[in-house]
Amino acid sequence: MFNKILIANRGEIALRVVRAAREMGVATVAVHSTADADAMHVRMADESICIGPAPSSQSYLSVPAIISACEISGAEAIHPGYGFLSENAAFVQALEDHEITFIGPTAEHIRIMGDKITAKDTMKALGVPCVPGSDGGVATYEEAQRICEEIGYPVIIKATAGGGGRGMKLARNAAELENAFRTARAEGKAAFGNDEVYIEKYLDTPRHIEVQVFGDGRGKAVHLGERDCSLQRRHQKVFEEAPGPSITPEQRAEIGRTCAEAVARINYAGAGTIEFLYENGGFYFIEMNTRLQVEHPVTEAIFGVDLVREQIRVAAGLPMSFTQEDLTIGGHAIEVRINAEKLPSFSPSPGRITQYHAPGGLGVRMDSALYDGYRIPPYYDSLIGKLIVHGRDRDEALARLRRSLGELIVDGVETTIPLFRDLVEDPEVQAGDYTIHWLEKWLARTYG
Repeated sequence: MFNKILIANRGEIALRVVRAAREMGVATVAVHSTADADAMHVRMADESICIGPAPSSQSYLSVPAIISACEISGAEAIHPGYGFLSENAAFVQALEDHEITFIGPTAEHIRIMGDKITAKDTMKALGVPCVPGSDGGVATYEEAQRICEEIGYPVIIKATAGGGGRGMKLARNAAELENAFRTARAEGKAAFGNDEVYIEKYLDTPRHIEVQVFGDGRGKAVHLGERDCSLQRRHQKVFEEAPGPSITPEQRAEIGRTCAEAVARINYAGAGTIEFLYENGGFYFIEMNTRLQVEHPVTEAIFGVDLVREQIRVAAGLPMSFTQEDLTIGGHAIEVRINAEKLPSFSPSPGRITQYHAPGGLGVRMDSALYDGYRIPPYYDSLIGKLIVHGRDRDEALARLRRSLGELIVDGVETTIPLFRDLVEDPEVQAGDYTIHWLEKWLARTYG
């Protein structure tokens, strides 16, 4: 086991890793920007090192600064959390060159799955079901026309290097194709420096289902069921639950086995999430995230495992602490993402926290780095906390969520807490009857 690890992240996920490491007896090093000098993860870690000014490009995304901090502190490994450098293959390669362990998959696996066309081709070869579409990048509008005629409209044009909803354009018919094709290419070039796009059949009423997998890097892997992340705004998840209310035990076992076998065959190491669109009983691969997900706590709740602890174990060369047979679903869990944003515009709302009170009680977990007097900086993502509830079934989890939202106090800034207080009262949310398009329509009706 490592003696000391460095956490190349901030906020609640950095604090999450500190807690797991401390339980394992592993010392932690927090890196931080000047804007985060008083952050909770800095206070809680065993050591802290300032790596640069507030802009993330000069601190949390600075590979030389992070490697220097690792060498100065004597940390043997780096946990990337999610976001920032967590899926940066060049960063992982640099760590390998400096003989520093990356707590995650290899640079090669990150590189393969980071390109959506290569990822789709790889998964198809491994037997994972995929959405009908182009076999690779589409270079010309004329080629796009031919492919769309073959698979039928509607279609979605996606930037190969896209993410977060950028570089994605819908064409419901041939008349909309040219504008969608050229706009997706332009957005991909502007946002990611890559204008390559590919085409997929657009599903009208899908749910977003993702399967949690975990591999030991030596040919063994398990799946930990699925999460339903269908409640999204602008392709960003806001409400996640496990198990999925629309998935049968038979479907779960089949798609889970397929995913576990796929990552085992490529000797994948650590946590990963294989994401699907699900419609009318069919699963269609869209991408793989080669890191821990924001919504990992709902999986931890229903299986009673610590995924961060498991990441650290496997990175240290130890075997996984559980087998597939050990994993049994217990109850239902829901997570809502609390952002410092002003409704209904969802514009960022940084500022000083004048009062913070986290909910508690049976089956309630609040992952947050907030505290009274903390000043939320304006430079980073607006996520300030995750409220996770766990019950014996979905109805109990919803009741616990309603109660916990009533207890949660975050004063001094605007937050999305009122959104979830409204959502939990909606009959369709209570019934689990929604698709990835549902929340956008609900927001339009509710907030205008």
